Amino acid sequence: MQDSLQLEVHDMEVQVLTGIYSEETHLPQPLRISLTVDLTCPSRFDPDTPLSASKNYLDLKHAATTALPTGVHFTLIEAVADHICETLFLQDARVQRVAVKIVKLAIAEAGEAIGVTLVRNRR
Repeated sequence: MQDSLQLEVHDMEVQVLTGIYSEETHLPQPLRISLTVDLTCPSRFDPDTPLSASKNYLDLKHAATTALPTGVHFTLIEAVADHICETLFLQDARVQRVAVKIVKLAIAEAGEAIGVTLVRNRR
């Protein structure tokens, strides 16, 4: 069995231009974005192991927030998830797998979570 390291940043609320219906296309929508990123795992983490042996959680947050292009309309939230995956793969060669869960908050009527989860593996 292979060792693994997963970094997680969950439940970020981000305003994104997305949607296919006319009432959705002119204003950003609130999305709840959660990320799970699999990294190549070192053989050991000692007490004095530097951050460079892992990945800064803020890099994950950046990929789901400020790295999303301003003013670009994503027809599908799947495209938002794909952009986040690509950003993380480009940031760091140790990123092996990215799971992005996106919930469209504006369409929930009774607190349900309506959205997608996209999982991409490094090719």
